[in-house]
Formats: sequence, C-alpha cells, structure tokens
Amino acid sequence: MTVELTDRIAVTDNNGFSLDDLFDQLEPVPEGYRAEVIRGVVHMSPQRYTHWNVIRRVLRQLEDHFGEDAHIASDVRIDFPGYMNGFCPDLAKIADEATPNGKGRFSPSDVELVVEVISQGTAVNDYGPKKQTYAEADVPVYVIVDPYAAQCHVFTSPKADAYRSEVTVDFGDPIDLTCTPLGLTISTDKFPRD
Repeated sequence: MTVELTDRIAVTDNNGFSLDDLFDQLEPVPEGYRAEVIRGVVHMSPQRYTHWNVIRRVLRQLEDHFGEDAHIASDVRIDFPGYMNGFCPDLAKIADEATPNGKGRFSPSDVELVVEVISQGTAVNDYGPKKQTYAEADVPVYVIVDPYAAQCHVFTSPKADAYRSEVTVDFGDPIDLTCTPLGLTISTDKFPRD
C-alpha cells in the first residue's frame, strides 16, 4: 500500500479491499477533511472556508426552489459505476421519490444534480474521472464551481461517458438550469473567490 501526503492523501493498491472495507479503514476521517474513493484510490482533502461558503450559497438556493424537505446531500457517500467509485459530492440533489438502500445510501440513478467546488488538489478529479463517471451514471446536470478562475462549468446531456453540452458561466452571471429537469436558476453573484 502506498500513501502520499500533500494537501490530500492517496492510497493505492487496495489489496483486495471492497469499497466498504476501504471506507471502514478510513474511519474516523480527521475533522475538517473529506474522504472519497475515486477509481480505487482514496483521496482525502481539507475543507476550506471558501469551499463551504459556495456550497452553503448553492444549498440555500436549492432549498428555496425545492423546499426544505428536498433530498439534498452534502459530503454523503454515493457509490457510482465503475471500479470502486465511492464519491461524496459537495452537493447532490436526489429525486424526491428516492429512498436509500439497506446501507442507507442512495443509488446514482436517483441523482438529479451534482455540484462540486474544486480545490487545487481535487480539480484533476472533478474535471476528469468524476465528470466521466457522473456522465456514465446519467446524472442530468453536473456543475463544477471554480473559485480560482471565478467560473462555473455546467455539464448537461450525458451520453455514454461524456456530457454533450458544456456552458461556462462567470461568477456574477446566473446558471440557467430552467431547460433541465431541475427548472431553476442559480445565482453566482455572491460566490467567493480564492
């Protein structure tokens, strides 16, 4: 097993561990960190205030639109298709009629929207394998918020392992999702920058 320590931790060669085994080995995750397994590799990244501030602003808008009882998860594990993908999206809007399985987890087919706020250490995953996996899982809308570039990338129309539509929105301009099953607009004018 190889462990790499930087601003994230990567563990390779799962030695026959299942996805559940890997997550069990990670407990407890240090306070202020988030752990995910992406293609069998454990990534642990620190949560930053800017990161949380964006999540909070989007969460409030989702609750304003869908109601406080809507299924909206933050940093909650969802097992996605492919080799050992246990993602914990920054935000995931789950279908209202969805129910968790016996392990308390929602199915990727229940996910209507994923929002990921990048950090310098996670950007490669958010723009790469996670984007591909979300498309494979037919997540209708995937939004990457990039506080370094002050932009949002909105991906829609998943087909196979790619999104057929991408729109880039500068902070300050609205994210128009009215033509998607979500039917809302997300304001970005108060998103903080890094």
